[in-house]
Amino acid sequence: MDDVMSRDLISDLPQSIIESILTRLPIRDAVRTSILSSKWRYKWTTLTQLVFDEKCVILSNDRCKVEDGLVNFITRTLFLHQGPIHKFQLTTTHLQCCPDIDQWLLFLSRNDIKELVLELGEGEWFRVPSCLFNCKKLTRLDLFRCEFDPPPSFKGFLCLKSLNLHQVLVSPEAIESLISGCPLLESLALSYFDSLALTIRAPNLKFLCLEGEFKDICLENTPLLVAMSVAMYMTDDIAEHFEQSSTCNFNRFLGGVPRLERLIGHIYFTKFLSIGDDLGRLPITYAHLKVVELNQVSFEDMKEILVVLHLITNSPNLRELQISGSSNTLAAIDAPDLDFWDDECPSNCTFKQLRVVRMTDMSGVPHEMEFIKFLLANSPALETMSISPCVYVMDGRLNMLIELLRFRRASAQAEILFIQD
Repeated sequence: MDDVMSRDLISDLPQSIIESILTRLPIRDAVRTSILSSKWRYKWTTLTQLVFDEKCVILSNDRCKVEDGLVNFITRTLFLHQGPIHKFQLTTTHLQCCPDIDQWLLFLSRNDIKELVLELGEGEWFRVPSCLFNCKKLTRLDLFRCEFDPPPSFKGFLCLKSLNLHQVLVSPEAIESLISGCPLLESLALSYFDSLALTIRAPNLKFLCLEGEFKDICLENTPLLVAMSVAMYMTDDIAEHFEQSSTCNFNRFLGGVPRLERLIGHIYFTKFLSIGDDLGRLPITYAHLKVVELNQVSFEDMKEILVVLHLITNSPNLRELQISGSSNTLAAIDAPDLDFWDDECPSNCTFKQLRVVRMTDMSGVPHEMEFIKFLLANSPALETMSISPCVYVMDGRLNMLIELLRFRRASAQAEILFIQD
């Protein structure tokens, strides 16, 4: 019994299990295991995943002291490391443009790096060194607040599957070239870009997240896309560009995504899709689309309403629909053409799979109510429809509720929830 109690069972575990244990520790604690015994002195040095943050050093009010401590800790860790490094992640607000980062990346480029995450603080932006473009085995690349300028000889990351660029200074041509030069790319996130016109060609792309000021977006070769989230910010220049455009944005953006399962559109997304002529000219059925969330839809803009109708009426397996309104109440109350709903809504349309509908920021204006009426009348499997009035609408809430109760429901089980904050 004494022999069993005195044995060091953990130290005798296979190296793969020990590495798994150490990987789950903060890097500072993993390094400190070297003082446990002579057996443990170099156990941490073969870790393939290194994640650094501000917890690696003792924080103080002296910023320079924290920066020096963090730089020294990372440099010493890399100096003592043995073998390949598959993941390197640095998340800190204390480092911006630091020459030591160049040396770390050079070291990583020679050690089979596969996942690289650099999230640096505000201030002077870090310029990505040329050695990064020699990391041929990269499968994931996340860059925050830096300058990214690929050399002319760069042909892409052939193994890259995930790309996340947040507040990155890079030319549109370089982004397009980078995306098309990553044939295995499955996940793409671009955020906080200014006045960007972008064509995305990524035949294996499955997940797309866009946020920023986009003058134009075209999904040219994305047949496997299953989920996307888009938030668009509007400037006067972009608004003027939209007004002068005749190209159908709906077709250019949603005309080639037949496998789409989830679509989230934030601010100005439906406005963007409504720009141009020949909406719905391309016959496409979104047979896999199950969840649609559209925010700040203007029910005073007939073209935006058409966008919503064209999208959902061509989604036979839609299960969840969430829409928030953004109507100018005074303008929308005087809706001139309620015949629109008889003219534009397919008479044989049925949402056979639709279970849940959430309508938020509703003003009770005619076209909003007609849209709700249309959904209730054509959703035989509907279980719940929740309606939240806009906080600025107080006087018309009772009338809205009375009108809702009059609408015919295709589903006898449908429950209408009128939510007042």
